[in-house]
Amino acid sequence: MKQNLMTKHAMTLAIFWGLGLLAACSSDNAKAVGPGGSTSIGGASGVGGSTSVPDTAVDGGDAAQAVGDAATTSDAGPDGPALVNDRPYGFKVPRDYDAAKPTPLVILFHAYGATGAIQDSYFKLGDFADTDTFLFAYPDGTLDSQQKRFWNADDACCDFYKTGIDDIAYARAILDDVSSRYNVDPKRIFIVGHSSGGFMAHRLACELSSRVAGIVSLAGAVWNETTKCQPSAPIAVLEVHGDADQTVLYAGGQLATTMQPYPGARKTVATWAQNNGCSGALIPTGRTLDLDTTLLGAETKVEAASGCTGGAVELWTIQGGEHIPTLQTSWAETIYGFLAAHPKP
Repeated sequence: MKQNLMTKHAMTLAIFWGLGLLAACSSDNAKAVGPGGSTSIGGASGVGGSTSVPDTAVDGGDAAQAVGDAATTSDAGPDGPALVNDRPYGFKVPRDYDAAKPTPLVILFHAYGATGAIQDSYFKLGDFADTDTFLFAYPDGTLDSQQKRFWNADDACCDFYKTGIDDIAYARAILDDVSSRYNVDPKRIFIVGHSSGGFMAHRLACELSSRVAGIVSLAGAVWNETTKCQPSAPIAVLEVHGDADQTVLYAGGQLATTMQPYPGARKTVATWAQNNGCSGALIPTGRTLDLDTTLLGAETKVEAASGCTGGAVELWTIQGGEHIPTLQTSWAETIYGFLAAHPKP
């Protein structure tokens, strides 16, 4: 509980002061997959001025170093994907990995201003990878003009300074690279993201549904213009969102005047219900969850789209939850439980 509150305090400070220096320190300590056969540094960021962009960074403090220390390295080689050579990614092989057995893969996309290692110090999927045995990648976004790492997910988030970088191609390159090195189970490839990383998870569900089995987004959103998301196959989708989030609003909004509006949590889930051929409405399941340690009781209401012929679609509303909830230690197990229950057929 104490560690959770310390992490929450540090993340709240990041909203106001930015993560330029802290992200640099955490990136320096994180091992990453890259060329040359030696441990490479995953793109340290410098100190940048404050930004008016209202998305929130995540600060995991000293815990980020532990994530980096747990990572493994590999050599992309001269014939490896160019994007992976240019942009190394953090990676962990679980303790009980068996090359003879197809193994699930989880890729985590961080919030604006954070790094993969910092995000995982908050979500702790890297630790849980040893418990449930899945391969785990945690890449870094590129630096914008304010020295904040971002993902170019869609027209709402979060290429605020119009670099035009193709992060969909980068994500595909990571998937290809991991699959070329390890025995990845093609039926159990999952994406997880927070905030701008949540937007990225939704975008990848639109673009890579033939390969990705399911996604979990905390405080993200899909395209506001629903016709832009045309998945080729059903995909399991879980949106987790606090209804008191003042950064990515539960009801929808706009992150910056230079960006397009994004849909609310309920519209996001409705889009996926339509994509997955769900005939019924989003209805309460009767389940409640205790995801946030600062809120009394089981504050999270679980709703699911009914009559789905394809992938499951769920909305978990953290009632009273903010943009950076103080997550229970069971968070990683809880969200991975949703993913593991929904492999591709």
